[in-house]
Amino acid sequence: MQELNENYEIESKTPEDLEVYSPNNPPWSVGMAILLWISSVAFIFLLPVLFVVPYISSQGLDFENQELMTEYITSDWVAILVGLSSTILAHILTIILAWVIVTRFKTFSFRKMLGCEWGGFKIWHLVAIIVGVYVIAISLVSLLGAQEDELTKILQSSRAAVFLVAFLATFTAPLVEEVVYRGVLYSAFQKYFNAPAAVLIVTVLFAAVHVPQYLPNYATIITICILSLILTLIRWKTDNLLPCIILHTVFNGLQSILLILEPYLPLPETLKTQPEKAATLFYSLM
Repeated sequence: MQELNENYEIESKTPEDLEVYSPNNPPWSVGMAILLWISSVAFIFLLPVLFVVPYISSQGLDFENQELMTEYITSDWVAILVGLSSTILAHILTIILAWVIVTRFKTFSFRKMLGCEWGGFKIWHLVAIIVGVYVIAISLVSLLGAQEDELTKILQSSRAAVFLVAFLATFTAPLVEEVVYRGVLYSAFQKYFNAPAAVLIVTVLFAAVHVPQYLPNYATIITICILSLILTLIRWKTDNLLPCIILHTVFNGLQSILLILEPYLPLPETLKTQPEKAATLFYSLM
């Protein structure tokens, strides 16, 4: 009788109930992962516009003059702070949507589905990677030079902008970006395709989203590609998202400290006369 009851219980369960989900066998589809990615990009690019437009309207600017509008948005410190502040809301909305997709409204554990173990990742790995990428970044800037880009203008607009960028880069961006890219996207792609394909796709998507803000700083763009590849490979080898979040947070935290301390650091004369090059050295991996 007990055997019959056990067989009945097993047969009454759906295949989904019997399947063991994990970071490498997620309960979400590629379609849901792509939906999260598109939403995260839309939040980042559209919310600043929605926040900044009312302020610009109050200044009586001509919306038909696109060149003037672009210059104003990247030079007026109030417009810059309003746009940056909206990024916090974008990050909040993204993480809420990610939670809904990953947990299916509390059906699954958010932490377990993304992987909150070290997976063999060591502190010395962290230190070695940070030092290695810094060396690569500085070498690329020295070799390819640095040009003024959108983020450089933002950082040079005011000290408040520097502090706000540092806050976003340290406390919200690493978590949100890792959940979206190495968490939801990678897990779905490696389940439905394979790990090498997932590494390639996620690396390209992460780098591509960052390109607009760094053009024409090709040294920074190349460094972003390298960092994206390293983070995705870590996710592949550890089967966990936690090491990626930690590495990304520590790296951006160091960059933020350098940005804040930049006015007080003893820089070479060439960097003092080329602020865009100094800024590139300090934020190249954000």
